[in-house]
Amino acid sequence: MTTLYLTEPYSTVRKDGETLIVKIPENKEADQPPRTVRVPMMKVDQVVVLGNSTVTTPALLALLEQNADVCFCNYWGAFQGRLAPAASKNVYVRLAQFRAHEGYRTRVLLAARFVRGKLHNQRTLLLRTNRTVTDDESAQLIARAAETIRALIVEVDNLEVEEDGPLDPSRPQLKSALGALQGMEAAAAAAFFKGYGRMLKQPMGFNGRNRRPPTDPVNALLSFGYTLLLNHVLSAAHIVGFDPFIGFLHSEGYGKPALALDLMEEMRTPVADSVVMTVINKQILRGEHFEETFGVCRLKPQGRKLFLQQFEQRLNTEITHPVFGYKATYRRCIELQARLLAKYLMGETPVYKAFQIR
Repeated sequence: MTTLYLTEPYSTVRKDGETLIVKIPENKEADQPPRTVRVPMMKVDQVVVLGNSTVTTPALLALLEQNADVCFCNYWGAFQGRLAPAASKNVYVRLAQFRAHEGYRTRVLLAARFVRGKLHNQRTLLLRTNRTVTDDESAQLIARAAETIRALIVEVDNLEVEEDGPLDPSRPQLKSALGALQGMEAAAAAAFFKGYGRMLKQPMGFNGRNRRPPTDPVNALLSFGYTLLLNHVLSAAHIVGFDPFIGFLHSEGYGKPALALDLMEEMRTPVADSVVMTVINKQILRGEHFEETFGVCRLKPQGRKLFLQQFEQRLNTEITHPVFGYKATYRRCIELQARLLAKYLMGETPVYKAFQIR
């Protein structure tokens, strides 16, 4: 299965039998003639529309019928909306999800598993990449970042969770296990991105993570990669039967897909962070692929295509799943984690095992 990305402005997608026909108009600025691309319907499990393109109603209905969703982003890749198949009929999964969310201790212990998986994967990437770093100063900084995260993992493992929840329910993060956990995650992120900058062969002005707006090429790529990843996690949550807005680590908020953000934590580094490092260190993307407008750094169209190619390649990379022990693509691993969570909430497994790369 694959994702169909519509990156060319004013493209049109229509259905012809069991095939999607993508009509791409002439682009005089890029000196590209009009062209037509045929994509087998059965191979598509998601369509991402970037900018002003059109998907006809018959094509939309056919995609929904085969449980493929359509994500709409603006020209720069910011998420705007999503058209998804009907919600799963497995109401028991959602009931178990709601019960776990309401049980403070269960919620925090589960949130700790998400954080532990994220920190483990961050440390693994730092240690793995540091083997090839030749600059002594950078190698030492990366090693210190990895050690900081190791110590935080120990704190997460030893986290003491109060039985009755925080003293002030209106401020659940204040002086509580959940607040402490979120503090550990933030400290690990600061250490990780400090080391991450030293692993990039083209620093491109990266001095740490900033999101709104991204002010350098690395942050622009990270934000774009996380948006794409979130779309896939949302799809997996819907397929399994979850309500993606009721989470455990992330607090609920109007329109905030808290559960999808929870599940995404473990996949950020092995998917998005790794792709960004690859396209920069292999010089697949360079400075000329970006533009800055009013202090906001964004990918140009050609750079966006190159990044999407690498992102899709990463999703289709096969690894040995750390829990099941068989070969699976990263795309499949995202869904498997959602199913593992469902099994835990339904009482079919004693613990939720986070996705931890080796």
